[in-house]
Amino acid sequence: MYPQVAPLLTNMEEVVGSVEDKEYTCFSNAIPIHKNSSILSVEVVKNIETAVNEGKLGEVASIVKDISQEVSRNTVKIAVTGDSGNGMSSFINALRLIGHEEEDSAPTGVVRTTQKPACYSSSSFPNVDLWDLPGTGVTAQSMENYLEEMDFEKYDLIIIIASEQFSSNHVKLAKAMQRMRKRFYVVWTKLDRDLGTSAHSEPQLLRSIQESIQENLQKEGVKVPPIFLVSNFKPSSHDFPKLRDTLKKDIPSMRYDGPLGTVFQICEKTINEIVESINKSIDEDNLKSIGISNPDNLGECQKVFQERFGVDDRSLHQVAPIMNQPDVYSRIAKQSQVTQRDQQAGRTLSQLSCSGIKRFYTRFNDNIRCCFESRRHRHMSQKHVLDEVAQQTKNILREILKQSIILPQEG
Repeated sequence: MYPQVAPLLTNMEEVVGSVEDKEYTCFSNAIPIHKNSSILSVEVVKNIETAVNEGKLGEVASIVKDISQEVSRNTVKIAVTGDSGNGMSSFINALRLIGHEEEDSAPTGVVRTTQKPACYSSSSFPNVDLWDLPGTGVTAQSMENYLEEMDFEKYDLIIIIASEQFSSNHVKLAKAMQRMRKRFYVVWTKLDRDLGTSAHSEPQLLRSIQESIQENLQKEGVKVPPIFLVSNFKPSSHDFPKLRDTLKKDIPSMRYDGPLGTVFQICEKTINEIVESINKSIDEDNLKSIGISNPDNLGECQKVFQERFGVDDRSLHQVAPIMNQPDVYSRIAKQSQVTQRDQQAGRTLSQLSCSGIKRFYTRFNDNIRCCFESRRHRHMSQKHVLDEVAQQTKNILREILKQSIILPQEG
């Protein structure tokens, strides 16, 4: 049993990887797929394209369901970085709720203790690797070299640790993460020491630290990420509970967004190609070739377009059983409801009133003539209906992708 899905995949149009990146192999005309991907193989990509092209969203849902099953077992990799001495190793121990003296704890000390990346796990975060990275304070090592050496591309989340001051290195790290489109948090540690030495009240001090981090990031054009203020010696106090809750909410997104985002790009590209093909038929006054007997009837155009994309009522009813969610039909059906005020069955173009396309009249010999009777405006209105159906198809695919996400039942 799985509960409601998380609000993920809100921006699936973003490119998953640079087409020029050597780690990516491009299938389907520059849809970037990682060359080592065992989930989105060439065969799977082609099957998705074929299903969308044939208007078989039930088959798309079935493929997506299989992909989600595989993705649910993926390990999420979280890297912890910052200036040496900021308490990265102590933070990892505190996040895992273990003491420094325990056997599996990350080594800590006043000198630089982490010389190479070390991996840790926690029962609180199943299938998650916590990587303790060496700090940035290595002499004669530029930030560019550090970024390359640590290979941040392979991590799903970067936690930037800071204390005492939010240094230029922290800003550079944040800027690099934004440039790489990496999800990242900023965590201020050693809050206990700040509270012990500051003349300000606790609310004033917390606000001052938050504002300082935000200002330093905004000066460099970095979008402010989630910020948490913690004490490594009090893993149940301050922002630690909030941090753990945020992680538990974000981890499924880290696991699914990449593969399912790529699936959406594949679907969107195929839909756009169908639209381009139908637009050509519209320009050639050849809609009868796709089964429209009366191209002047927008109701018929809408019906045929919906059948072509597989978003007619009959097709959508076939999706729900595949998703194993009885109420999924009502959710995706809402996405398919193209505005009916302009596409009422049996009404011809010359009978329609304005619908997103400006209609005007001219009086000639006391007769009113509508611009929709012209070839150009007939094409415009047909394309308007086509675009609406295509957009609703994309919305339905987003819903299918969202509903496929597997979240473990809360214990």
